[in-house]
Amino acid sequence: MARPGANNDLSDVAGLSIGCAVDENALTGVTVIVPDRRAVCAADVRGGGPGTRETDALAAENLVDAVDAVVLSGGSVYGLAAADGVAAAMGAEGRGFALLDAPGVPRSPVIPAAILYDLANGGNKAWGDAPPYAALGRAAYAARPRELRLGNAGAGMGAKAGALKGGQGSASIVTADGFTVAALACVNCWGSVTMPNSRVFWAHAFEIDAEFGGVKPQGGERFDLEDWGGAKFSAEPRANTTIACVAVDADLTPGEAKRIAQMAAAGLARAIRPVFAPFDGDVVFALATARKPTPAPRSLSVARFGALAADCLARAVARGVHAAETIGVHTAWRDT
Repeated sequence: MARPGANNDLSDVAGLSIGCAVDENALTGVTVIVPDRRAVCAADVRGGGPGTRETDALAAENLVDAVDAVVLSGGSVYGLAAADGVAAAMGAEGRGFALLDAPGVPRSPVIPAAILYDLANGGNKAWGDAPPYAALGRAAYAARPRELRLGNAGAGMGAKAGALKGGQGSASIVTADGFTVAALACVNCWGSVTMPNSRVFWAHAFEIDAEFGGVKPQGGERFDLEDWGGAKFSAEPRANTTIACVAVDADLTPGEAKRIAQMAAAGLARAIRPVFAPFDGDVVFALATARKPTPAPRSLSVARFGALAADCLARAVARGVHAAETIGVHTAWRDT
């Protein structure tokens, strides 16, 4: 039977290290996911108000066939600078893509990124012309590979999930034949992660070993299909988002990784209601660390990995909110 990995998080995928940094005064943060070797990556953008960097370069028909890191950040448009800090650090180490491998020609780290909006969460954003994100990117990169924290950590530090305090969540699964699939999500969604007037997570059917509280429906629950209880009251454009990364230790092509990213997005739909709204910026990255050959037939393996990635992502969303802690008026699930 498939079971969670040793840490039940994205670090269970061989070949990945994850670093996080936060600014507790500004209530924001950054998460950096770094493969040991350049890795195939794809992105699926579903939200109506995304903020991204270098996702177009990942298309299967384009030049880039592997990345050096993936960055998830708070800070809205300011947060995209977190990838600049990571690029500077990796470039100084000689890591990155080399179109011309010659002395004196710097390599170009390929670092796709996505951001969520946490500018109006009550933190001190009076940073003038010096936002903290490039420095947070460097700090997160340098913090690898410490134990991955959930809840108020990384890009989930200042997140809000509907009416609840949001956070960073992660989950993994190891198949009977030894493949590891995992997900990490920073949950700042407009929709609700719990059923109306309930503490039951929408993702409850996918929970393993009470990993996010073990609260189950009592049976017979009914609600109006237009009851969006638990969602954010204010539907502001570009003010919400769940950004995520799923990973597998198989060797995938860019096209196969794209299909897994698309399938994994179903995990957000299982855990958040409503999701992919015009004012969400939902983005899912998919990484393949190529530690094991993909079994034949490859199409069946891709379908299998994609289904497991969706399950892990649903669990990661719930685990992030379950682990979050109350900050000011942003009440955590544990305190409801």
